[in-house]
Amino acid sequence: MNRRIEKKLVLKKSIRKKINKLLYTIIIFLLGMIATKNNPNLKETIKTNVYEKSFPFQKIKKQYEKYFGNILSVEKNIKETETVFNEKLSYEKIEKYQNGAKLKVINNYMVPAIESGIVVFIGEKEKIGNTIIIEQVNGIDTFYSNININNLKLYDYVEKGELLGEVKNNELYLSFQKNGKYLDYKKYV
Repeated sequence: MNRRIEKKLVLKKSIRKKINKLLYTIIIFLLGMIATKNNPNLKETIKTNVYEKSFPFQKIKKQYEKYFGNILSVEKNIKETETVFNEKLSYEKIEKYQNGAKLKVINNYMVPAIESGIVVFIGEKEKIGNTIIIEQVNGIDTFYSNININNLKLYDYVEKGELLGEVKNNELYLSFQKNGKYLDYKKYV
């Protein structure tokens, strides 16, 4: 009899915790909405930092997981799958190019992700062609350019070594950026 009562109490506490988390989230959201409605400077600051600068998806994800748990409840299934393509970056020659580096690679080279992260941009960039930008788990944005992008979509999560695409010719352009400033490619390639 006591076990039944204990189980019911544990279940009630668990449900109460989840409801409290949901209510806290709603309250924080509403306070943010009220603050931006009443303060034009705050609204402009949020617009600048969210829409015009690189948004820190990895930091938000870590905070979410810290307080609410993993986003995906199917993590066991993901870990049990085998990786088909898991390579390291290889090249024949490297030289400085614009804000990063130009790597001479073999024709039809399949480009691996240097580090795990989230795809934050896919599209054409002037002077460097088709580009995919990955916000890595360490907060650095990596630009992979002059590639035919492989079945990736915006906000996909890619693992280190995962196939991003194939080089259009034998040149791959890489650049690294953090907080809007380009970094020296020698530290990361």
